[in-house]
Amino acid sequence: MRRVVAAAFVSLDGVMQAPGGPTEDPTGGFAFGGWIVPYSDEATGEWVMSLFAEPFDLLLGRKTYEIFAAHWPFMPADDPIAEPFNRVTKYVATRTGAPLTWANSVALTDAAADVARLKQQDGPTLLTQGSGDLLRTLMAQGLVDEFRVITYPVILGRGKRLFSPDAAPIGLKLTRSAVSSTGATLGVYEPAGPVRTGSFMTLEPNALETARQERMKREG
Repeated sequence: MRRVVAAAFVSLDGVMQAPGGPTEDPTGGFAFGGWIVPYSDEATGEWVMSLFAEPFDLLLGRKTYEIFAAHWPFMPADDPIAEPFNRVTKYVATRTGAPLTWANSVALTDAAADVARLKQQDGPTLLTQGSGDLLRTLMAQGLVDEFRVITYPVILGRGKRLFSPDAAPIGLKLTRSAVSSTGATLGVYEPAGPVRTGSFMTLEPNALETARQERMKREG
């Protein structure tokens, strides 16, 4: 069976929009394109390259695909990222019917069903890059097997986020972590079942606490 690995760059407040450059995705008036560049160092470079150390195919949303298709085919053939990106199969979630011009591209018209089918097959890891809308669709169906998230020490305020307010609740297990010289952190997570809860409140509620709880119920 194939695994889905979701790789993402996020700000401390969860924004993933346009990490690589000002013209990457300025939609919604986003003014901070290229926000990961000042935090790049040897460690973050090694984390990124480790994504491509084992066999993979790319799994992309349409918008991320268009960004990549206008960039990677035009890079030098020996570029360490361009070479595998141009060679591997690109599975693209799209309903537009527009042609996919990048070599070895395959359209997925029903992302959740098609990815579920691909996961049942033998083959390399299905690696996402960016593709927030696609990721949210896959997460809602429990199709992501691993999250590799690099979090950068910056707050962007507005912008497209990795996890939407209506994201399906799920517990995660941290399997690897590291910190770069610039303060970026790597977290590798696997799904770990339902969200677990508990309580540090050991005393029976007094009158003030009971009144507070009733007020919170009314205020919704």
